[in-house]
Amino acid sequence: MEGKNEQRAGLLYGIGAYGMWGLVPLFWPLLEPSGAIEILAHRMVWSLGVVAVALLVVRRWAWIGELVRDRRKLGLISVAAATISVNWGLYIWAVNNGHVVEASLGYFINPLVTIALGVLLLGERLRPAQWAAVAISAAAVLVLAIGYGQPPWVSLVLAFSFATYGLIKKKVNMGGLESLAAETAVLFVPALGFLLWLAATGESTFTAGGTGHGFLLAATGIVTALPLICFGAAAIRVPLSTLGLLQYLAPVFQFGLGVLYFHEAMPPERWAGFALVWLALSLLTWDALRTARRNRVLAAELLAVAAAAPAPTTPAVTPTPDLTQAPDLTQAPDLPQAPDLPQALGSAPTPPKPAQQKIT
Repeated sequence: MEGKNEQRAGLLYGIGAYGMWGLVPLFWPLLEPSGAIEILAHRMVWSLGVVAVALLVVRRWAWIGELVRDRRKLGLISVAAATISVNWGLYIWAVNNGHVVEASLGYFINPLVTIALGVLLLGERLRPAQWAAVAISAAAVLVLAIGYGQPPWVSLVLAFSFATYGLIKKKVNMGGLESLAAETAVLFVPALGFLLWLAATGESTFTAGGTGHGFLLAATGIVTALPLICFGAAAIRVPLSTLGLLQYLAPVFQFGLGVLYFHEAMPPERWAGFALVWLALSLLTWDALRTARRNRVLAAELLAVAAAAPAPTTPAVTPTPDLTQAPDLTQAPDLPQAPDLPQALGSAPTPPKPAQQKIT
């Protein structure tokens, strides 16, 4: 019962995380007239404060010393921070400039781009269904490029930047909160410097927009950290296959908002391109679920075989004499004494003396 409750809680955490990521396009327009770069800088600065408080609550600080001493990992964190800043900044710009649908496409094709990077950079081998999904997604991008009159650059940059970020995170191998804290710490100084420069030149909207606007800019830290905290809670409670399915909630919500709330245009060629992407994702999901089910069956069979196998018997061990204590050869062994033969055989009669003959 406790396990089921944990899985149910994990499922709710996962839905909450991806739901918030999917509904975040409703938040960025509230920050206008702030530009995308100013919003991004506030997001970096305030996220560090929120994550620091979260780490203080859970008392996880030991990783800081290890990270500072590991130059390779610190370099990878810096690259990850630069990559995610490109992703964040472009996404904010896309939402506030009427490209919500195109942004959602970037996160739809992100799993497919991740697979492609795994093949190109890590030499991973794909199953036939995965190859088919990648080919269908490439055809979808071609259809969308024809429909747009140019490649869907926003979608492609979002997909490749986030896939690259995921690849770097895989090599860094840090927890979600720790990684976000390290990345925002790297970005904190340039972000704060940019905000101070805006204030010095009179172009900052933090105070010029009023108290409410300033609170909304500060809330970017919570908007960034809260979904990540929920995702971390979900990741330790539900299987990865479940998280893999939940990840499509975010682009589905974004697509729905773009079409139904922001009323972005969806000509037939765009519908065709999205239909191909959804077909590729359906094929990819089916293959992942089938493979996971097959692996579970195989693991159960191996466990049953191991349980049915007889336990190995331990052969008797002949005690080894202690050769460290050599016998004292200077003393002869006690041998049995030879019996007294006369006593053993009884008293034998004494033979008579021969008679002496008198010679005359």
